[in-house]
Amino acid sequence: MKTHPPLARRRVLALLGTLPLLAAGCGFKLRGPRPMPFGSIHLGMNEYSELAAAIRRQIRANGDTRVVDDRDEAEVRLEVLTDAREKVILALNTQGRVREYQLRQRFTFRLVDKGGQVIMPANEILLSRDLAFDDSQILAKEQEEILLYRDMQGDLVQQLIRRLSSAKMPETQPKP
Repeated sequence: MKTHPPLARRRVLALLGTLPLLAAGCGFKLRGPRPMPFGSIHLGMNEYSELAAAIRRQIRANGDTRVVDDRDEAEVRLEVLTDAREKVILALNTQGRVREYQLRQRFTFRLVDKGGQVIMPANEILLSRDLAFDDSQILAKEQEEILLYRDMQGDLVQQLIRRLSSAKMPETQPKP
């Protein structure tokens, strides 16, 4: 017995309608804004860098936290200890030419309040991607490398925002 197309379509639509309920029942929810536990932050990095611009955009999109240029105005300071990219040879072919690279991005930071008290000790974010290499496709592989670094930067910003939003601000003691 053949199923009529409208009946099959209704079954599919009914199934699709129950999927959000099942996902919500297991605790799944879409990632929303991650509010920061501080009102203002100073980014201790070159303000014109692509990474600083991406961090600034993400902080603004996450809530009411302001990114300020004057470090004395900020409630907290992000101190960048390391921001390095590396390209390491992973494998060689039988002729001794590079067959595969590993691209790495290492970002180390800490969070300090106005008084110099460390709120979040040195944290490291280390990302890596493998890049297959072919001498006959040098231009394409250079473009792929740029895209992989851009992808790693996006991941870095997301991880940084998650870590900053989980910072525990010290309790301010009322003066007697």
